[in-house]
This record gives sequence, C-alpha cells and structure tokens, in this order.
Amino acid sequence: MLVEPSHPGNVGAAARALKTMGFSRLVLVAPRVPQVHCDPEAVAMASGADDVLAAAHIVPTLADALAGVQWSLALTARTREYGPPPGAPRQAVQDACRQVAHGDIALVFGNERTGLSNDDVERCSALAHIPANPAYSSLNLAQAVQVLAYELRLAYLGEGEPGIALPGAVPGGASAGTPLATSDDIERMYVHLENALIALDFLDPANPKKLMSRLRRLFARSGLEREEVNIVRGIAKHILMRKGK
Repeated sequence: MLVEPSHPGNVGAAARALKTMGFSRLVLVAPRVPQVHCDPEAVAMASGADDVLAAAHIVPTLADALAGVQWSLALTARTREYGPPPGAPRQAVQDACRQVAHGDIALVFGNERTGLSNDDVERCSALAHIPANPAYSSLNLAQAVQVLAYELRLAYLGEGEPGIALPGAVPGGASAGTPLATSDDIERMYVHLENALIALDFLDPANPKKLMSRLRRLFARSGLEREEVNIVRGIAKHILMRKGK
C-alpha cells in the first residue's frame, strides 16, 4: 500500500518492484494524481508490470485500505515516540509469514516527502525500518518497496512457497489456530475503549496526554486475537452501561 504517493513514476516503479518478486496486489491511498495508474510516466516506469499498475486499487484513506486486513507492517525512516515497536525488515517479514495463516496482510509505505503520519503508523500492527547508511539514509519509495518485497519473497521461498501472488497484500490462507482480530475490528475496539475511559473520567479529551497512543503501543505488542478484542469491547460496553452513556 502506498499512502499519498506524489510522483507517478514512483507508483509505476513500485508496481514493477512487486511484480519482479512475484506479487500482484497494489493499493494506492489518495494518490496526488487521481488516475495515476493511467499516467504515461507511471506506465513507462512500470516497464512490463502494466497489469499490476492497471489493477491498482485506489481508496481515499488508509482505514479504507486496511479494511479486512489481518496484519499490517508500516515502513518508516523516522524514530517514532509511539506506535508499534520497530524491527528490521527481515524479522518483520518473518512475522508477516506467520500472520498469513490468519488472513491478508499489508505492507504500508508513506509518501516521498513526509513518509507516514503518526496516525497512520499507529493504525498498523508492526513497524519496520530499513537500516540504510546513516550518512545518507534516503531511499526512493520504489526502492523501499523493492527491499521489502525481496525480503518477503526470501521468507516465502524459505518456507517452500516458490510462487507468490497478492490477493490483498500477500495470499491469505485458511485460519489456523485462534483467529487474530482484523485491523478494522481493532480500530472499533479503540473507539469503544476511548469512550469508556472518557466516561470514567480517566481520559480527558481536552488533555489526552497521548494515553490512547500509549495504549495502542501496548496492544500492538500482543498481537490481539478476535476474542481478546471482544473481551475489551465487552468491558467498555459495561462501563458505558454503568455510566449511563
């Protein structure tokens, strides 16, 4: 997923990067050029990955892009005070491969100038940083996509999966073990929990002091299961009932 990409050429090059590694699903969140998948520069940079580019799914927000996604990995070049704990790409894609058994996953990239916003990062399940040269750590967007797609392909090949395709972000399989909560289930849990904390006067909406950001970081470390999300929402529901909200 590319969030608010600015340059059509980078979108085309990202499509090429995905196809060379065996992936085919590209999601664009509010691209600067609305019909970027038809832009001549994007088509030229796709260089044979025209099918991936033409099939790119365009949505207005990251929340829309992550609807139904089981697990998501945010790529960032900046240190974040909040959000999921950061990790190296190789370890992150190993986690991604384990999550595929529970449903679709997504790799989320920010735009060329500012990267991902803090809100976007907090919406994702995990965070990764490419350990580039500290003296010159700027990677082109398509280059970052290539690095992560390569690492993901290596991880798949290591598990005996020579052919890879992306229906969502990577192939989803049948549920194995306890099902994890989807991204939209978790977001609804946060809304419910925030309302309950406000009702208890534990959270002051006028002065929240990053409480919800800290709670997001806490829950992100746990890999929430669907039943666990239901438990938290059940607690929030009863708090609101007792408070008459």
